[in-house]
Amino acid sequence: MTGISIAARCAMAGAMFLMPVTGASAEEAFKTFKQLSSTSKMPKLSAFSATGGGLATAAAKDVAFRAKLVNSEEMLKEGLTWRVFSPISGEDGKLPLVASAEGGDASFQLLPGDYFVNVAFGRAGVTKKLTVPADGEVEPQVLVLDAGGVVLDAVSGSDAPVPASRLRFSIYSSEVREDGERGLVMADVRPDTIVRLNAGTYHVVSEYGDVNAVVRADIQVEAGKLLEATLQHRAAEITLKLVSQPGGEAIADTAWSVLTAAGDIVNESVSAFSTMVLAEGDYLAIARNKDRIYQRAFSVKAAENVDVEVLMKEQPADMGLLNDTELRN
Repeated sequence: MTGISIAARCAMAGAMFLMPVTGASAEEAFKTFKQLSSTSKMPKLSAFSATGGGLATAAAKDVAFRAKLVNSEEMLKEGLTWRVFSPISGEDGKLPLVASAEGGDASFQLLPGDYFVNVAFGRAGVTKKLTVPADGEVEPQVLVLDAGGVVLDAVSGSDAPVPASRLRFSIYSSEVREDGERGLVMADVRPDTIVRLNAGTYHVVSEYGDVNAVVRADIQVEAGKLLEATLQHRAAEITLKLVSQPGGEAIADTAWSVLTAAGDIVNESVSAFSTMVLAEGDYLAIARNKDRIYQRAFSVKAAENVDVEVLMKEQPADMGLLNDTELRN
């Protein structure tokens, strides 16, 4: 495989860096990554004929299947899932599965008749119609996958690493349906995981934490190439503490609410330490302890993880925030 040059369009507040993987390292990473459990040699599997009738007594024939990527002469050795279907729908309206196998090359014994053969490589796949004749041998079937790969990661600010445990991705189709939604291709993708996809444009959503740190970007997957895409968050990890004095111990059994500058609640919890990831912006922290309510305004800056202390003291009337009655309501 070769390197890539891709222009990506980033949406909303996020940005994205694209890094090509070139040379032998890209080929090795993309082709040998084991996304599915597999064996290097697949046994021959028997199957029934799709057409039946007068050919029911004909001898089954060995049919070999192989797959490769576009613009590559090397056959894929692992990570493939083969499925052979009858073209005649069953009572449930679905095509009956005749045979299946996982791994690299596959070989099936098929009776004369028509079949649909599908090979999947991760989320990429291709389907071919096959006719097994009553006379003569069947040539080895080679299916060509128009597929590539992508590895997703993210940073906060310019280059601050994001903990993998707090980061997840979802991949959607680029087209927007009539209902305004996009088709989900794959959810809960972990960072630094190779995802195999059909070549094309995809919409990626990156979530840092589980509150409001979300960025989006469009990426272009090219056949036979591995893309490394890094999305840029503008967010930070914040820990809220209710204390009797600056630097004091956090007070237990405290109920927390975090509001945006517009007054929308973005997070609620009950704990001495309330830790969360928030997108860059201005917020109001509200602490409720033993029927008393305390509050503090604070700001979040990208990649600046900080503790925010809320003091247990009377709030001055000119703070311009919410009074106790408004907070309770």
